[in-house]
Amino acid sequence: MAQKLLAAVLFLLVSTHALHAQSVDEMLDQAKQLEKQMKETEALIRFKEVLKLQPDQVIALVEASELSSREGNRQKEKEDKARFFGEAKGYAEEALKVAPNDPGANYAMSVAMGRMALISGAKEKVAASREVKKYAELAIKFNPNYAQAYHVLGKWNFEVANLSFLEKNAAKALFGGLPDGSLQQAIDNYEKCRRLDPSFILNYYELARAYKKNDQETQAMEVLKKAVTLRSIYQDDTAIKADCKKMLEEMQ
Repeated sequence: MAQKLLAAVLFLLVSTHALHAQSVDEMLDQAKQLEKQMKETEALIRFKEVLKLQPDQVIALVEASELSSREGNRQKEKEDKARFFGEAKGYAEEALKVAPNDPGANYAMSVAMGRMALISGAKEKVAASREVKKYAELAIKFNPNYAQAYHVLGKWNFEVANLSFLEKNAAKALFGGLPDGSLQQAIDNYEKCRRLDPSFILNYYELARAYKKNDQETQAMEVLKKAVTLRSIYQDDTAIKADCKKMLEEMQ
């Protein structure tokens, strides 16, 4: 009798585990489908539900981080932005604990830190920018063809090349300075991203900004003309294409 009871308990445990695993896989698939449908707020909720069941699920942690960064970027108030960016950083930290060599986890951290840098004061911005470069380069180390990590490096170079006097002084005081960042290097990074992923619309917008800032308006206009013809993939792509169209009209 005891053996039958033990067998029944074991069967129940195995069955429950199988159902649990299946439900997590199904929820991941549903979340990914929502993201493809450009329903990113709903996708984020779904990934969070996965993490309630399986807190160390790396894919869900990475996706939750990336979507939190995007959601935060859409917010109007700085406090709301900071809250989402903080959550994005937290998810990326958890992903890195589980899989420190995962390119997606490192990329997610670079994005979260980059977003936080853009809403921070001079000292915090400088400190965060060092982390942006570090994690973007780690993402590329673990996946040399990680297009969006090159985009982050492009953004890093663009921002560092345009640091204010106060920010440069903060960098010098805190760290003895920052690695050199240049518009040309930003352009090179953005172009590398474009070669690896020609569908990434945000990269076209940032590349055009870099070309324009570098007094290469012909190249900027060519990039913008291409951007407005691309199919939207992410939720923000339609708005980004509108920004591209606006910039193009202002330059013509």
